[in-house]
Amino acid sequence: MTVLIKQAKIICPSSSFHGKQQDILIKEGKINKIDDHIDAPDSQVIAIPGLCVSLGWMDIFADFADPGFEYRETLETGAKAAAAGGFTDVMLMPNSQPVVDNKSQVEYITQKSKQLAVNIHPIGALTKQTEGKELSEMYDMHQSGAIAFSDGIHPVQTPGLLLKALQYVVAIDATVIQVPDDHTIGSHGLINEGIISTQLGLPGKPAIAEELMIVRDIELANYTGSKIHITAVSTQKSVDLIAKAKSAGTRISCSATPYHCFFCDEDLQQYDTNLKVNPPLRTRKDMQAVQQAVLDGTIDCIATHHLPQNWDSKTCEFEYAKFGMTGLETAFAVLRSMGCSAERFVQMQTQTARDIFGLASPTIEPGAAACLSLFLPDAEFVYAVENIKSKSKNSPFIGTKLTGSVIGIINGNHIELN
Repeated sequence: MTVLIKQAKIICPSSSFHGKQQDILIKEGKINKIDDHIDAPDSQVIAIPGLCVSLGWMDIFADFADPGFEYRETLETGAKAAAAGGFTDVMLMPNSQPVVDNKSQVEYITQKSKQLAVNIHPIGALTKQTEGKELSEMYDMHQSGAIAFSDGIHPVQTPGLLLKALQYVVAIDATVIQVPDDHTIGSHGLINEGIISTQLGLPGKPAIAEELMIVRDIELANYTGSKIHITAVSTQKSVDLIAKAKSAGTRISCSATPYHCFFCDEDLQQYDTNLKVNPPLRTRKDMQAVQQAVLDGTIDCIATHHLPQNWDSKTCEFEYAKFGMTGLETAFAVLRSMGCSAERFVQMQTQTARDIFGLASPTIEPGAAACLSLFLPDAEFVYAVENIKSKSKNSPFIGTKLTGSVIGIINGNHIELN
């Protein structure tokens, strides 16, 4: 496979070509040459005015529902959705059936995904069956390819058990990922507790359910000296707590979802079940605080929380709808539409995301393996259902005009273009 990318702006701070507009020649999965002008008559040419190229983006928290829930998504369709969103690497939460809580399940994912265009990185379950009762075989999973550990959408509730898990992963220098949600507070909540929940007559989940969990997990991380990552940060106080912990030397990192940057609880006035997520959409003030924390670096990176749900699970009464929305295909456009620069997005989803989880970052230099995301940062488009590559269509962005169009990815010998 020979591909010639014509006159693309390279956004890659680690590259000597950063900020330059260049031709890039790719042969047999490697960057062969970068120059002002390259002739390669037999190559596949990608020539689009305004095209930008960066290192391949990485998403750190997604659900491909495979094995067990293939009616929602599969590794293959999830990879297609990721590529359409510009992602070359995706970390998968362990909430499949069976749960990814042993090395066999980790190996199932790594082996089955070897031929895909997107690099799949399993997250191993912290506890067996993600039940929060007994620690899983973390060392074995780490040896088989688990990149981090988490109970995914079922965060560990028992402090003593999480403490043991944090102590355990110190030896292998792994990171524990927690969704901040205390299940004993607002356990029946459907949306954020506040004025909007009262107006809509829906049970609320208070912000303190998130913030208490963050306070607890910061203290446990300090006690153990372990690395913890808080994902789906959604309130102003949560942002402040994490910023304070960082400045005090806690080994903590955090991520926000695109939808917590874009929507607030006021957007639920029409009972759109695609906006039913956990943690819930918070107040406008919280949304603005999360936006600012993404822009100023307090929030380290974006985690899409791509959670595909089938039609029946969303086309029903709000009370019975399942939590979650798809997010891989719209992440870049949502952040650009929010006001995030392409450079900031690239920094978060390339270098920072890989650094948090100990992955080596590729670069854009001759001789390096091709791991590239191609995009038009200022192009406007309307997100349409017929363009969705995910098996599920539960996105509140359908019909929305967004800024920032992804052209596709080149990852080794794989090329996926929209």
